[in-house]
Amino acid sequence: MRNQIKNQVLIFMLLMAFKPVLHAQDVIRQVSCFDSTLKQQADSLKLLFYRQGFIVVKEATMTMESEYEMPVIVPLREGTWYNFVFIGEVSSRLIELRMLDWDERQVVYKKQYGQGMESNIISYSYIPKFSEYHMIKPVQINKLKKKNICGYIIMFKKV
Repeated sequence: MRNQIKNQVLIFMLLMAFKPVLHAQDVIRQVSCFDSTLKQQADSLKLLFYRQGFIVVKEATMTMESEYEMPVIVPLREGTWYNFVFIGEVSSRLIELRMLDWDERQVVYKKQYGQGMESNIISYSYIPKFSEYHMIKPVQINKLKKKNICGYIIMFKKV
């Protein structure tokens, strides 16, 4: 009986010792931001896509760090025509975007080099073959080496 209590106390102490390790993993949280240039570009694109028969399903601004992906998970329905737009900061020299399906297969890859006002926009259409979640992973490389940069993502659906 005494050995059993000692073993339970020992196991409890070991679990308490490893508790900080279990919670040490950082969580990526999406934090919104505001950039008037991005907002103007987004408003113009929303009007353009609206005239083509698309409606805005989701949109968000996000604070990003240069050279790090910001994953965005979206539910998509089979056979529905979607159009996605990512707008990065004008001062970014490279904007890259990957879209992965539920099985983590890359279904879209786009790359845009920064040179001019519209070089900070990636736009693409996508019609999923299955109703499932997809992950969009935009990344920006900022030439000014800014720590926090703003990104704007819009998801449209054809009606």
